[in-house]
Amino acid sequence: QVQLVESGGGSVQAGGSLRLSCAASGRTFSTYAMGWFRQAPGKEREFVAHISWGGFTTYYADSVKGRFTISRDNAKNLVYLQLSSLKPEDTAVYYCAVDRASDYYNVGEAQRYDYWGQGTQVTVSS
Repeated sequence: QVQLVESGGGSVQAGGSLRLSCAASGRTFSTYAMGWFRQAPGKEREFVAHISWGGFTTYYADSVKGRFTISRDNAKNLVYLQLSSLKPEDTAVYYCAVDRASDYYNVGEAQRYDYWGQGTQVTVSS
């Protein structure tokens, strides 16, 4: 079992920045790839970013590429999502999730992730 706790959400104006954190329990965190998803009211959960277990490979949704950065600190069992140049359409609950799959195909598919956090709210005003 892995427990995930997100933090760092809040309310910002368009153009602002936030850094989300995801704290993971367990000694095997460094062996998992991790992902971030988001869900806006009335919309389906959508992929945001993915990072390999060692942090060497990352993937991003086109909608956030160049504005968001995913990173991790395996010594601290933390995954980060730096949000910059925020837009009102980035408003959503942001979730981190564990990816234990052995390949990096379809990292955008929510069903490949095993454990999810409770989410943290990000609200961007215009």
